[in-house]
Amino acid sequence: MLIQNQVDLKDKHTFSTPAIAQEFIEVVELSQVEEVLRYWQNKPYLILGGGSNLLFLNSTVGRVLKVNLQGWTPVAETSQHVWIDVAAGVSWHDWVIQSLEQGWYGLENLALIPGNVGASPMQNIGAYGVEVREYIDSVEVIDRTTIQMHRIENKDCSFAYRSSAFKTLWKNKYLICSVRFKLCKGKHALRTEYGAIREELTKMGTTPELAGAREVAEAVMSIRRSKLPDPKEIGNAGSFFKNPSVPMHIAQALLKDHPTMPQYPSENKDMVKLAAGWLIEQAGLKGIRFGDAGVHSKQALVLVNYGQASGAEIWNLALRVQEKVRAQFGVVLEPEVNAI
Repeated sequence: MLIQNQVDLKDKHTFSTPAIAQEFIEVVELSQVEEVLRYWQNKPYLILGGGSNLLFLNSTVGRVLKVNLQGWTPVAETSQHVWIDVAAGVSWHDWVIQSLEQGWYGLENLALIPGNVGASPMQNIGAYGVEVREYIDSVEVIDRTTIQMHRIENKDCSFAYRSSAFKTLWKNKYLICSVRFKLCKGKHALRTEYGAIREELTKMGTTPELAGAREVAEAVMSIRRSKLPDPKEIGNAGSFFKNPSVPMHIAQALLKDHPTMPQYPSENKDMVKLAAGWLIEQAGLKGIRFGDAGVHSKQALVLVNYGQASGAEIWNLALRVQEKVRAQFGVVLEPEVNAI
């Protein structure tokens, strides 16, 4: 177990804001995870994966455990499905592409989402009509207090829109070691109802009816690249806010005042989901910039670090966005990014 002191975290998270870990340990094997958990037992520490969904509010962080477990293993299959265990440190996008290359389908709409596999159940990542919970069979975890391994079934994870029990009820209780996915073998029902996907497939010379999973993934990647900044070039964590859901009567009143406002079905039939990016853009904030902290010029849902912004400056910008949207629409935006 190698313990490093005063480690610069700027290149270990996608916002690339200044942050120093007073103690830093990176693990690549499960035995190392257990060793670190015993070493830091009853002490506070941050678990770091791909760093794609967090914002350091302070420039100094205490203890940081970087989870870099790698590898994937098929564990069962039938004529229609395959079950695969994927280690928490595997790049999410690399796993999506690998699954497609193996002829395992279901994750194509989630291509090019930044971060690692271990964060996918915690955040219940989703895009273009698909959420990862639909393809998670179970999650292997280690209890941070007892250092005992557990396998938690999908039904017990309390998955919800961009949330799960790992993020709420079990926050700081478990370390996710691997995720078991249940994917489809061969052709399956593709999710191409989003207009942007249908348009992109047409540009590619095919149709939603004729396209395969790999073509849908290519369409999704093309769409994301056209409007989302590459974290390697401009610091960001993708969508900063969740799409808010409001009661039906409020949605109807908003639509009366704003006839072009996009509205979508919510998990709760009495609620309606709104597009956070549209609200931010209509509030006149798209492309706004304060120093090196800004709202992206192509996608208002993305807050960016143009180079030298601190985490606190980006957070202050987020608060400005929340207040402006609340004042104009009466809607409160909830951050999707975890502020540390």
